[in-house]
Amino acid sequence: MLQQIVKGLGHLVYPRLCMGCNKSLLDEEEILCLTCNVYNIPRTAYHHIAENETAMRFVGRVPVQKGTSFAYFTNEGLLQHLLHELKYNEREDIGVYLGKQLGYDLKQTGWASSIDAIVPVPLHPEKQKLRGYNQSRNIAEGISEVLGLPVLAGAVERVRNTESQTQKSREERIENMKEAFAVKAPGQIAGKHLLVTDDVLTTGATIEACALALLTVPGVTISVATIGVAS
Repeated sequence: MLQQIVKGLGHLVYPRLCMGCNKSLLDEEEILCLTCNVYNIPRTAYHHIAENETAMRFVGRVPVQKGTSFAYFTNEGLLQHLLHELKYNEREDIGVYLGKQLGYDLKQTGWASSIDAIVPVPLHPEKQKLRGYNQSRNIAEGISEVLGLPVLAGAVERVRNTESQTQKSREERIENMKEAFAVKAPGQIAGKHLLVTDDVLTTGATIEACALALLTVPGVTISVATIGVAS
């Protein structure tokens, strides 16, 4: 009884509000209320479709076993707002939450049953020092919590502090990311099917460069999962 009273007082002082509609969250809800989670996040259902847009973006560029994205990323949409808060306002909990939502989808179909471990796309050490965390790792931790897969955050590192990709064309992005990654622990990943995770898939240049580095290790195969996919 006392615990419930303390919890209730805590909610009065620090109210838990939905980041979609700003209404109070129920005890079993986190980040988003059920309504916003279901109706305001445009899910792709790509885990049901083998030849989906995410998977097809890597065809002819890098051998990807499977690819999926949780939701469509649109300007001014709720997913954009959530990912902005994750990346720039220290809301690591949003990354874990979104990773769990993706994990629940993948678990329903057994999509990840052959995967051995999760590898989040790393940030360059200087950028991670400024931000204090890697949002892709937060996402990977959420997926891991649902699927029970290990997160191998130290398997690959970003060895070049590349320029922002935002204003670059597809060709410029690919050139910008060349040799940006290097495998740090080959023995940790040899012979494994790895799930490479990131926040948003645009041209795929960053994930492609990371995957190509991982594929230099004997026996490694790659699948890809992102939270958003930009059309």
